[in-house]
Amino acid sequence: MTQQGVRWTADEVLALAPDAPSRKAGSKLGVAGPWSEAGSSGEGMVWGLCKGSGSKPYQTVVDVADAAGPAYKCSCPSRKFPCKHALGLLLLWAGADGSVPDAQTLPDWAAQWAEGRRKRAQTKRETDAAGGAAADPEAARRRAERRAERVTAGASELEQRLADLLRGGLASAEQAGYGMWEETAARMVDAQAPGLAARVRELGSIPASGPGWPVRLLEECALLHLLDSGWLRRDLLPAGLSATVRSRIGLPSSAEGRPTRDRWLVLAQYDTADSRLTTRRTWLYGTESGHTALLLSYGAAGRTPALSLPVGLALDAELSAYAGDGQLRADLGEQFTAPAPSPVRPKGAGVAEAAARYGDALGRDPWLESWPVTLSRVIPTPDAASGSGSGSGWQLADADDDLARPHPARPASERLALPITPQAASSPGLWRLAALSGGAPVTVFGECGHRGFTPLTAWPEGPGEAVALC
Repeated sequence: MTQQGVRWTADEVLALAPDAPSRKAGSKLGVAGPWSEAGSSGEGMVWGLCKGSGSKPYQTVVDVADAAGPAYKCSCPSRKFPCKHALGLLLLWAGADGSVPDAQTLPDWAAQWAEGRRKRAQTKRETDAAGGAAADPEAARRRAERRAERVTAGASELEQRLADLLRGGLASAEQAGYGMWEETAARMVDAQAPGLAARVRELGSIPASGPGWPVRLLEECALLHLLDSGWLRRDLLPAGLSATVRSRIGLPSSAEGRPTRDRWLVLAQYDTADSRLTTRRTWLYGTESGHTALLLSYGAAGRTPALSLPVGLALDAELSAYAGDGQLRADLGEQFTAPAPSPVRPKGAGVAEAAARYGDALGRDPWLESWPVTLSRVIPTPDAASGSGSGSGWQLADADDDLARPHPARPASERLALPITPQAASSPGLWRLAALSGGAPVTVFGECGHRGFTPLTAWPEGPGEAVALC
């Protein structure tokens, strides 16, 4: 594990914070005052004692070279990972002012934690290997067949319910209320088709959601019908599309592709949560291959996922891809170096090309919500049609749109542009993006979908580090 001498920036550390309060509290602890006996080793361990309200200081240790992202241990009672003490320690370490000296020997309490993690990792590898050898392929096949039968029964029932809805008229959906959809979703859960259940629940939020809701409901019902039909006729589909349908239905899958080694730049990382699960999405860009990959990790309700990678850094690692047309999901395999700064930026595209890429992706996966795109030389600007820059009606205008047109230069608000999604336009990330741009072109990575573009990370036109927007 090399590259341990490269320290992260403050922005890269703060990108690991599980929420805004942790980011604020960690920033206050990123000074030398409350810390003692801090140090770092050549193997990527960083540790220190932080004075708290009690008589004993909190023992905090971080492994910045862990293959699955930084690993943390702190004696404080917080259930957040990383806690404010871990964030403060990493900020102190990132300052490189001598407060956290290099090439130190781990104290006993930190060494015990590191050794315990090493032994647990070894035990897990041995258990996984033994479990794979002892698996009964015939029993697994029978289980898969039984589940496929239940999913088929659920999909057939859902088709009938959709037909009844359309036969009775969409107005009946508004009169029935949300209970009808929740009961249908529960039936899909019983059929072991969580993907269908999630889409049914989304249907329940559309009636009476504002002007034009019948059109939106009809569109979503059509997509759900298409997914049902794909499952019921999966044997007739090409292998790639069949794998995509299985994934959208919610059947488990694993990364089966041959591992690809590259220097993977961490483009963005953000969490979405519901009452049961927190999902972390991490976007990576292969600096040599030019491929984009998505890592997914999960945490039970109230807990953050374990995988955490600093935005803007690159790591030499292997990724294994999942099957499916247009599938970008991958699993992180062996990591050969710790995350380190990289001068490489993802290759960008213009606004028109970005929209075309999303359209091509939809052709391969009709149920796709969004597609990752890097926009080069765009300017965040209020949408002239909205007449307001108060957090809604923003867009990313193509700064080079005039170059291909013979008329005089037009203002940014009249150039080719992608609208920013309302959710992103109302977030603090929009103002960070506007401040970074200052009216000048920037490079922006994000997700392009039918609701607009969601900016996730940005870079200035000249030299400069990545700025996380989410």
